Amino acid sequence: MKDYAQVLTELKRFLPFVDNWATCDQLSPKVFKKHPDKLIGEIRQWMASTHTYTIRFGIGMLMQHYLDAQFQPEYLAWVADVQSEEYYVNMMRAWYFATALAKQYEATIPLLEQQKLDTWTHNKTIQKARESYRISDTQKDYLKTLKRQK
Repeated sequence: MKDYAQVLTELKRFLPFVDNWATCDQLSPKVFKKHPDKLIGEIRQWMASTHTYTIRFGIGMLMQHYLDAQFQPEYLAWVADVQSEEYYVNMMRAWYFATALAKQYEATIPLLEQQKLDTWTHNKTIQKARESYRISDTQKDYLKTLKRQK
């Protein structure tokens, strides 16, 4: 689909039926790249949902479209503010922060240094970042010192 409004309409119909991470993570409408100013508002709404995979989708879209040229430091706080007991939401949060460390290290590292995340997401972020080839060995060594005890 090439029409932004039509894609949103169909996504709003489809997202409530998504019940697994694989289906959620493969959704990546190409038309979103052309509408970053409109998409950011939709992402906020998806992240505010009560549905696990709608939240995960929102964070995934933020990770995919807003960690490079469109990045704003406040987006880190949006993801940090997501509160969930759902494994698949928190795994996406950790993935987002690990990717943010690779792409926006200086803006992201204070979240870990200041322990702004819950312990599980904090430690999983460090694990995923240390497994990444996009993080330097020096950064990996430093991240290891930030790991929290459970």
